[in-house]
Amino acid sequence: MAARIDHLVTSGTFSLDGGTWDVDNNVWIVGDDDEAIVIDAAHDAEAILAALDGRTLRAIVCTHAHNDHIDAAPALAARTGALIHLHPDDLPLWQQTHPGTPPDRELSDGQVLTIAGTDLTVLHTPGHAPGAVSLYAPGLGAVFTGDTLFQGGPGATGRSFSDFPTIIDSIRDRLLTLPPETVVHTGHGDTTTIGTEAPHLAEWIKRGH
Repeated sequence: MAARIDHLVTSGTFSLDGGTWDVDNNVWIVGDDDEAIVIDAAHDAEAILAALDGRTLRAIVCTHAHNDHIDAAPALAARTGALIHLHPDDLPLWQQTHPGTPPDRELSDGQVLTIAGTDLTVLHTPGHAPGAVSLYAPGLGAVFTGDTLFQGGPGATGRSFSDFPTIIDSIRDRLLTLPPETVVHTGHGDTTTIGTEAPHLAEWIKRGH
């Protein structure tokens, strides 16, 4: 059975640098009727469990370690036995939310995760966070960008651990080089495509300086 993409929106808060904001997060589930992975276990482990609908959870993959993307990960792991995967450059952020509970596996650039016969390639796309990654699934015509690339531009870089020139490099070199029809599944908000966003790179750079 071919893999598919299921989508769940969960609500909670994002906290960093002494501020807290209400946020809605996209949770992406990739798999078939038997097994799946979760990309970004945000806010509500019970809602994610319900969306899994009895499927075996093979992995919890974190696009980055801002608290709103990882706050439900340990609870979901405890309920399912799935291992939590995070790029090691984001461990300082992870430890702010889950001190004493490290992730289980390290993500690395070029690593391939396979679920339900579908490959997802890890692309290290730092800038919004040092260990931010995107997951490219050519068989699904999709890339999961977390908070690196949104409909309308790059993710925010105004807080600790983030850097605007770095996120621009990541988007230009790692994401806009993907086929233009690739659907971009983001960490918040609506989906877009690489082809829709690519023409706007120069204006993002101008806006960001």
